[in-house]
Amino acid sequence: WPIVAAILGSLHDWNPLNGTYRWVGLANYRRLVADPVFWTSSANTVVFMVGAIVGRVVLGLTLAYAVYSRLTRAKTLFRTLFYLPTVTPLVAVAYVWRLMYNPQFGAVNSIFGLDVNWLFDSHLALPAVMVMTIWKDFGYAVILYLAGLYALPAEVLEAAEVDGAGAWARFRRVIWPMLRPMTLFVVVTSMIGYLQAFVQVFVLTAGGPGDSTSLISYLIYQQAFVRYDFGYASAAAFVLFVGTAVLTMVSFRVQRGPVRGEAS
Repeated sequence: WPIVAAILGSLHDWNPLNGTYRWVGLANYRRLVADPVFWTSSANTVVFMVGAIVGRVVLGLTLAYAVYSRLTRAKTLFRTLFYLPTVTPLVAVAYVWRLMYNPQFGAVNSIFGLDVNWLFDSHLALPAVMVMTIWKDFGYAVILYLAGLYALPAEVLEAAEVDGAGAWARFRRVIWPMLRPMTLFVVVTSMIGYLQAFVQVFVLTAGGPGDSTSLISYLIYQQAFVRYDFGYASAAAFVLFVGTAVLTMVSFRVQRGPVRGEAS
């Protein structure tokens, strides 16, 4: 019912503050198409999602493989350390990172000897939010990839080693293809989460400077709970819902296609 109510609401001029609920048809969607802030937020969301997913997958797989292949006695310790940021509340993490990005006394500038105003530079604010998000979420990917690595059939790895495949060849031709289902799971769950990312933007930048870090979810929040334009916010939310569903289906199809080809 909430989904149906939101779809119906997107077809109305809906302001619960003054009791307005007037049919306008597709007017809210036409406003979306003509709204430059919506397109900026959409572009920011795509950039944020792609960058965060790539960072999460690369960092998660790299650390998982390092733990799997190198660290024999400290695996439990490192799994715990990597997973700690994941179970830490996102609001708390975002506030800590906002302090770390502070240009006067922040740890980031102090460590690297920089003088950068990370969250108030329109070119750096979104990458700064992405870095914080990757740090927060990579531990979950580490745990998933470790589970996939430990589930690999030992006889396949031994056969590759007997055939003379080096470490990089084994990883590229044997391990990585066998981890594709786990990678699909990480990518799809990350995609769904990052398309709806809100807290980190709300705490770190409030969508600024300008609209440089405004994501679609933050646009929806602004329209619904700041301007009380629930009809327009519902239209944006429905577009986000459709986009998420389409990208998820495409991801499954892209992942499934090569497997069928190889099997044949």
